[in-house]
Amino acid sequence: MTEQIKAAVDHIKSRYDGVPEIGIVLGSGLGNFVNEIAIEKEIPYADIPHFPVSTVHGHSGKLVFGTVRGKKVVAMAGRFHYYEGYTAQQTVFPIRVMKYLGIQTLILSNAAGGVNPAFKVGDLMIITDHISQLTPNPLIGKNDPELGPRFPDMSEPYKKVLIDKMKAIAAAQNIPVHQGVYVAVTGPTFETPAEYRMIAAMGGDAVGMSTVPEVIAAVHMGLPVFAMSVITDIALHEGGIPVSHEEVLNAAKAAEPKFAALIDELIAQL
Repeated sequence: MTEQIKAAVDHIKSRYDGVPEIGIVLGSGLGNFVNEIAIEKEIPYADIPHFPVSTVHGHSGKLVFGTVRGKKVVAMAGRFHYYEGYTAQQTVFPIRVMKYLGIQTLILSNAAGGVNPAFKVGDLMIITDHISQLTPNPLIGKNDPELGPRFPDMSEPYKKVLIDKMKAIAAAQNIPVHQGVYVAVTGPTFETPAEYRMIAAMGGDAVGMSTVPEVIAAVHMGLPVFAMSVITDIALHEGGIPVSHEEVLNAAKAAEPKFAALIDELIAQL
């Protein structure tokens, strides 16, 4: 384990002695999921050695420890993005820390732009695969074999068993969910019409500015991943309506009850 990860883990363990089973990363507008957690401890990112600090509105910036449906969890209320000026390695530092705190499953969420014409604002999409060529890979540089192999296999970045579990949960709760491919871009600009057409041509169903580096880091360390997008805006085509971050946050908050119900039940079944 690198010295920076060890320092962060040691600090957290000095303040919280529980061992979380599940790590959760809450995306833009989805921070209210912390209300589902029976909170035992909150630690601001600024207190943790080597942790970045979230700079984006809608990301509060703390680790939240507690239980959901009897399972010990640690949630990131606020994540880090490459567009904030952090390196790809810094954006995934918390994922590595959570792994060394003991998590055995990682659940990720994000607000995403809908590219698939069947999607509408407020829909939920289970991420079944991703395209990462448009963002820096967090594993670039010298590999630390203690974290994982030099060339990690990415044939199943999102665990099929978790996807199947969520599909069954959604059906039981009568909540419609899509499945699709998430394309990661750096941001912070929203996409141009030509970029949206390229993403659709590449096979993307949704596009966003996060998640993929975290998935790569998790898979590198052998962590099973489940991820879901809330579709908060629809791809802008010529003559379309421009999108703002405020609209994205509002759409995510409107969809949050459905998202929370599904994630809550998924955690119960892990």
